[in-house]
Amino acid sequence: MLKPNQPKVSVSRRLFLQRAALAAGGLVAAPAVLRARAPDSKLNIAAIGVGGRGSGNLAEVSSENIVALCDVNERNLASAAMKHPGAKTYRDFRKLYDDLKSYDAVVVSTTEHTHAFATLPALRQKKHVYCEKPLTRDVREARVVIDAAREAGVATQMGTQIHAMDNYRRVVELIRAGAIGTVREVHVWVSRAWGWQTAEEAKAHRDIVHVMDRPKEALAPPKDVDWDLWIGPAPERPYHDVYLPGPKWYRWWDFASGTMSDLGSHWNDLPFWALDLDAPLTVEASGPPPHPEVAPASMTAKYVYGPRGSRPGVALAWYQGTHKPEIHKQGGIPKWGDGVLFVGEKGMLLSDYMRHKLLPEEQFKDYERPAPSIPPSLGHHKEWIHAAKTGAPTTCHFGYSGPLTVANHLGSVAYRSGTRIEWDSKSGRIPNSPEADRLLRREYRKGWTLG
Repeated sequence: MLKPNQPKVSVSRRLFLQRAALAAGGLVAAPAVLRARAPDSKLNIAAIGVGGRGSGNLAEVSSENIVALCDVNERNLASAAMKHPGAKTYRDFRKLYDDLKSYDAVVVSTTEHTHAFATLPALRQKKHVYCEKPLTRDVREARVVIDAAREAGVATQMGTQIHAMDNYRRVVELIRAGAIGTVREVHVWVSRAWGWQTAEEAKAHRDIVHVMDRPKEALAPPKDVDWDLWIGPAPERPYHDVYLPGPKWYRWWDFASGTMSDLGSHWNDLPFWALDLDAPLTVEASGPPPHPEVAPASMTAKYVYGPRGSRPGVALAWYQGTHKPEIHKQGGIPKWGDGVLFVGEKGMLLSDYMRHKLLPEEQFKDYERPAPSIPPSLGHHKEWIHAAKTGAPTTCHFGYSGPLTVANHLGSVAYRSGTRIEWDSKSGRIPNSPEADRLLRREYRKGWTLG
């Protein structure tokens, strides 16, 4: 447990972080009892998923006490255990939760079809949680996690590390300062093209991983991998190397929601933050005919958001793979491979992760930028650690990143159903399309339940 009788966090430091969080919009600090922790004490952290991205997350929180490690891959687990020899090791996170009694926080870096299952037990025990993006595999799971986090009142953070970088902060400040006037239109595009595609797309893009149908043959799983545990709550299927190693699984509907939900966590984060977006009113999507097994390499999803306070409604369009905005195809803006384009009544703002431009550049050459008002982040993981100890807010807590995850998933739902969906955020249903509504959730394999 945390060591008692440590000095309290300074008032100025707490105010600094609170200002940063408030600038991010609508963030709520943890209960007062959690603010009694000392910032120089150490959290007892359990890490679930310690290979790949999980290895990076574990390294980021290794300043704390790592008390438990869990991974279905024995090789990943052994490698992490060498760095943290005092930690207990587990293959099944359900056994970790049954056994582990003295811990303060959990870092979840499993495949996304088990995110909710690995996250909820900690939230229900009122433990702090850091979870990789996207927060869940589907809409229903995201809403369950949002509710559990709200009830727990603990420090949460989704792994959208770009949110902590300075470039996004400057863009948010420019949009909120009215640099390009009122924004009613946003375009977001990414060039990653993984998943199902036409033969023409496969020829045109060497980096496309061409996936078609579920393999009929079964292969022996790698000796280090517990395939049954890896499958978890998803429908059972034989192992094949189209799922592992690496992030190959993320293309398959049973395990993930493709590029829309994965990279949407990073790229749609910027307009969500800058424009205070939340629940879309409608979503429609287009692309190749939906494949029953595999997410598309290329698609477009169009969202309509209603007014928020004094802000007018916004139309947001998402493009991936070979799809691009018309203004990009016509050369009306710099042809960045990935980007976010805000279209305002006085101009445009183009951004990617590391840079941004006000357009047309000649028009804005003498523009005086607003002074920075959103303080630098401590670092995406450090924010969460500090919040867990002091009660200060985080910038991508589940109350913010949960609705972002839901919106991204709804793009996939609209695509898979071939329907313009009308989203009722209060009930969590799609009243105009029973077919689309069924895609918000799924039945789980025997032995697995969200409770």
